[in-house]
Parts: sequence; structure tokens; C-alpha cells
Amino acid sequence: MEVLKGVNLALKEKTNEKSEVKKVIAVMSGKGGVGKSTVTSLLAVSLMRQGYKVGIMDADLTGPSIPKMFGKNDEHAVGDGKGIEPVKTDMGIKLMSINFLLEDKEAPVIWRGPAVTGTVKQFFTEVNWGELDYLLVDLPPGTGDVPLTMMQSIPLDGILIVTSPQDLVNHVVIKSINMAHKLHVPVKGLIENMSYFECKNCGERTYIFGESKSREVAEKTNINFITEMPIDPGMVKLVNEGKVEHYLRDNTKFSEKFESDVLKFL
Repeated sequence: MEVLKGVNLALKEKTNEKSEVKKVIAVMSGKGGVGKSTVTSLLAVSLMRQGYKVGIMDADLTGPSIPKMFGKNDEHAVGDGKGIEPVKTDMGIKLMSINFLLEDKEAPVIWRGPAVTGTVKQFFTEVNWGELDYLLVDLPPGTGDVPLTMMQSIPLDGILIVTSPQDLVNHVVIKSINMAHKLHVPVKGLIENMSYFECKNCGERTYIFGESKSREVAEKTNINFITEMPIDPGMVKLVNEGKVEHYLRDNTKFSEKFESDVLKFL
């Protein structure tokens, strides 16, 4: 914890007197590699496009990716003992990630559970979020310490689950949904990423990962199936370049469907 400058990691209460956050929505997945952080980023951009004030809390301390997606990986958050100032994206989305507090961006975060969960709590209680309509929380995959801490210690208004078509992924997604149900946190619904690849020339869809079972999972667990998202090399390129904010602007067909399908559940 000595890598953090000017930040007191003592555990705080689950309130933030310096901020007014109207809704807190966590984005969760059963396993890694399904595009959870990409979905979180697109949600934030969509909400900003609708005129809302938005922040993203990157709670995946061992695998933070939000700063890179927005081209802010070289930025540093400033802590003065009274609070931590988030980093702003070009659109004005407020970000907080462990990478903004590390001297070496490639240094691993080798902390035990209490230090990790304490830091995540502080990201909520000690960051000067200001006035936000939505704070999106990008959780690490699975049902470990951080998702448990968030569900027990932070006033969540709901959870979105991100999955992909593979049977194995959907098997572990059910664990995440059941975890939320047991902790009495409402699940807004299920978003399936990497559902298919669509040829730009002929429009033919190829279901690379086979037939999807996500709708069946949603029905089985009594939650909403929200939408499916295609595999798009263009999105991958923009994410890798730190320009995720450009994707919805440049892809009208996708953005209209995504915003129509998803935002009504928030």
C-alpha cells in the first residue's frame, strides 16, 4: 500500500458526504474475457449522450482496464487527505482506478483481501465524485471478495450481468446471479457480448461461439435478457487506442439499438 500517495486507506462508512450519487449500478460477469469493461464503458458513454452525469469506479484492482479504454492510463489522481479527485475523460466521465494511484502502471497489485476490499470501499467513500446521476462500478469477474464487499457495503441500485454465448460462461453466470439474489441486490438483466459476427458486405451473421443459451439462462433465473452485442473488430481497435468514446458516435446503427435496449433498464 506504500505505492499510494496522499491516500489514507483506513476503512470508512458506506457514505460519501462530499458527493451526491443518485444511482449506483454494478456491472458483473461470471468469468473474465467476456467484455464486461467494454460494456461498462459503452454504458457510460450512452448515458452521457443522453445528458446524464456519469462516473465509473474501476473495482477490478488486479486487472484494471478502464483507464486504457478511455486513453487515460498515464493520468494520476490526486489525494490531499480530504479526498481523491477523479480523472475526467474527454466527454467528462469521471473515472477512478487503481492505475491512477500507482507510480508504476505495470506493477502488480499483490494485496490480500482486506487491503483490496478496503481500497474499493474508499473508491466509493473518499473520491470526490460530486453530483452524479449514475456511478457505474466495473467489478472483477466471479463471486469473490470485491463483489461480495460491494453488495454488502455499498448501496447498490442494481447489477447488470455480462456474458457470452459459451455454455461454460453461462454456467458460472448463474452463480453470479444467485449470489446477487441471496444478498438481495436487484439484477437489472443480462447482456450477451460477442453473440455473432456480421459481415459488413452481405450482412450475414456467423455465430462463432455456437448457439446462445443466454436467453434460457435469463428465463431460468427470472431476470431480463436485455440485448446481444456483436463481435466488431472496429470496437476492438478503438478500445485498444483508448478511443472507446468514439464508437457510439461513429456507429449509429449499433448505438441506437444499444441505447434503446439497455438504458430503459437503468
